[in-house]
This record gives sequence, C-alpha cells and structure tokens, in this order.
Amino acid sequence: MLAIGRALMMAPQLILLDEPSLGLAPLIVRSIFALLREINERDGATMLVAEQNAAVALGTASRAYVLETGRVAVSERSETLIGDNRLREAYLGA
Repeated sequence: MLAIGRALMMAPQLILLDEPSLGLAPLIVRSIFALLREINERDGATMLVAEQNAAVALGTASRAYVLETGRVAVSERSETLIGDNRLREAYLGA
C-alpha cells in the first residue's frame, strides 16, 4: 500500500502493479482495487496489473489479458470474460 502511495505522488501516466492483493485481507483488497479504478477514471492513469485473483481483477479492469505458459491465451473486455469458459480453460487446462 505504501508503494502504491509513493507511486501516486509522482502523478504517473502508467502504473505497473504486480499482485497488489497478495497477503491482504479481502476487505482491504476490495478497497485497493476500488481506489485504483477511481484513480484510473479520475486522473486517466493507465494501470497494468498482474493479478491471480481473477474475480477482483476482472471486476475492476476494463480490459483483460489471460496468459497461458507465457503467451496471451485470451484478450477481451473484462465484462466479456466474466463467466467465460475460456478463462477457466486457460487457468485449469480443462
């Protein structure tokens, strides 16, 4: 959370986040992702988030890319991917 705050002080155009939910309580995760969405909408900062919590990420992002063995397996608008079987296939190989 401190790293996100420090990054925001620089008024960046692009913010890269690697697993921002790692080790945090679900309530804090929801708060952080809501704040990131607000910053994106208010300030226009682009955010690239690598996140394994697909539900939280898709609920926040406008666009999602699912990687499978280092390659883009799926690229869609987030609302399209919610409930899409391709997401399950990419993660579980089923």
